[in-house]
Amino acid sequence: MLPTKSQSRRRALAGIVAAVLAGGLVATQSRVNGELAVELHDSTLAALISFGSGLVILAAIVPFVPSARRGLRSLRTEVGSKRLPWWYLTGGAFGAFFVLTQGLAATALGVALFTVAVVASQTISSAVIDRVGIGSLQKRPVTALRVAASALAVGAVIFSGLADLRLDGPFLLVFLPLAAGFGIGWQQAINGHVRHVTRSPLTATFVNFVVGTSVLAVAAVAYGFAGGWQHEFPTDPTLYIGGAIGVVFIAVAAVLVPITGVLFFALASISGQLIGALALEIFLPTDSEGVAPTTVIGVVLTLIAVAIASLASQRPPKKLSKN
Repeated sequence: MLPTKSQSRRRALAGIVAAVLAGGLVATQSRVNGELAVELHDSTLAALISFGSGLVILAAIVPFVPSARRGLRSLRTEVGSKRLPWWYLTGGAFGAFFVLTQGLAATALGVALFTVAVVASQTISSAVIDRVGIGSLQKRPVTALRVAASALAVGAVIFSGLADLRLDGPFLLVFLPLAAGFGIGWQQAINGHVRHVTRSPLTATFVNFVVGTSVLAVAAVAYGFAGGWQHEFPTDPTLYIGGAIGVVFIAVAAVLVPITGVLFFALASISGQLIGALALEIFLPTDSEGVAPTTVIGVVLTLIAVAIASLASQRPPKKLSKN
């Protein structure tokens, strides 16, 4: 039985709210992981702790969830028979690259320019992935509304960061966040397909964290050999919740992306990140300068972009053609 218009609207609204809330959690995760990196004087180790703690949480949950166990068995069968190419399991590597890029380029370029570069490339890659379709993800046409929503979202992020935007850093480093933003779109798409194949968001999330933690472990060991192993671990427990937040975000993305498309989820989660960042600056400020008006206006503009994208999504997407 097909859902009625009112049911479809309620589902769409629920999807928007979930994506925005997930984006708000990412803003909290960024603050937590950033403070952990400062305390450790090592952004690579902080990223490993975040991914690793998420993996520990999932490893404790997955064995007790029947659907997740069935999902792992299905995944093994699909990969073994080559019906699912191995590269669909690499989503976590792109997440690991993103957090590594934060440590390598965010400080040198400035957080505002770093964020603009990530959002711009994430938006473009999400639109391209929606257009061509990947795996089980449906094709979604390029329309004037989708282009307008994407342009408005990128413009909103630029505007919200105007107060902190600087262009005096080593500009070649901007290619790192551009590549990272593209990887985020790809990560969400292939994780969504893994979730579709296994019928388990927990399975897709677990695979993501296994791969991401493995990549970061190698990076942390290499950095340790180069820079030394002396670290004093902070005792504040709130600095170790980044992994739990990451689990929630990746699971929500795995559930929603096959339904909403990559671009729509990206726009909604970006607006949530700006809202979350604004809330943190209001209630848990890191300085005494207060909230810049450009940040508030940027939040409003991203919400308008999400509304425009929602209108565009009312058209039924094209189904992936069978060859």
